[in-house]
Amino acid sequence: MPEVVYFKPRGVSLSRLDETVLAIDELEAIRLIDKEGLSQLKAAKKMKISQPTLARILSSARQKVADSLVGGKAIKIKGGDYKMALGFGRGGGFGRGRGGGRGRMGGSFAAGPGGTCVCTNPDCQHEAVHQAGVPCYQMKCPECGSPMIRKR
Repeated sequence: MPEVVYFKPRGVSLSRLDETVLAIDELEAIRLIDKEGLSQLKAAKKMKISQPTLARILSSARQKVADSLVGGKAIKIKGGDYKMALGFGRGGGFGRGRGGGRGRMGGSFAAGPGGTCVCTNPDCQHEAVHQAGVPCYQMKCPECGSPMIRKR
């Protein structure tokens, strides 16, 4: 877990700021690619997700950071779909990504008919009926506009 989980523009009170939630897996993708300089393939292997899943997570993370910097919004690092690595101390974990090994790769939550999609924003958690033929991650929450994922 990161030691610092909140960033805001200096000189602006919290009550006047909009806030963007950056998930732990999004932060980890930025750290591995942009800070550590790993390729997407190597970063995906470290996070134990597919490269296309990493690319989606990284794109979402970069959009959130850019929107926050340009729009003068606060950034809160919180939540997401991740699993900390065993044997690592604070900050030594790695994200599992929103896919978590699901989707086309198979598993008990593989894409298919039925089910429920849930908002990735931990403050919203809006649920919607899954639309056949549309992956949950491509849907936006009707309440807050955040990406959706398949409900476990």
